Amino acid sequence: MRHASMLNPRSSGKLLSFTEKPRPNRLALGLLCPLIVTLETTELRLPSRVETVEQVAAAVSELLSRAGVGDDALFGIDMAVREAVTNAVSHGNKLDETKFVEVGLRSLPGSFEITVHDQGTGFNPSAIPDPTKAENILRTSGRGIFFMRNFMDEVEWSANPTGGTTVRMTKKL
Repeated sequence: MRHASMLNPRSSGKLLSFTEKPRPNRLALGLLCPLIVTLETTELRLPSRVETVEQVAAAVSELLSRAGVGDDALFGIDMAVREAVTNAVSHGNKLDETKFVEVGLRSLPGSFEITVHDQGTGFNPSAIPDPTKAENILRTSGRGIFFMRNFMDEVEWSANPTGGTTVRMTKKL
């Protein structure tokens, strides 16, 4: 079953959902064969507020729980998602509530993908200091990208020509 949800930023945080039945037979390489692909997508568009981090984390937890993801993987994904959304809200959009954070969650067979897009001016991820170096160990910030890279299997950033930065993270399940 295909299921998608959207969190309405004007609501009290309720998820709106719709479902579509899977089409089990597909033509692959000229042969009719059973192919069932479960895809679940959630798209969120939320204002740049601190509370946004928790709303996104709750949506991720719900989606991954339905997918049967174990606690260890869920912990790492949760940390990476919280860091990515915190960066978008705080650093990208600078807590400007007139700017939005757009989040896409995709649960695919064997993997989970999240994209987080802000409306900020962008940044160079390679310019962020390595938090494991001696001079950075005692710093109270600067570990978000490190966590994202270590908890997820793939992490990449792209600048949008119309503004903002998008981070795409993938976790193989």
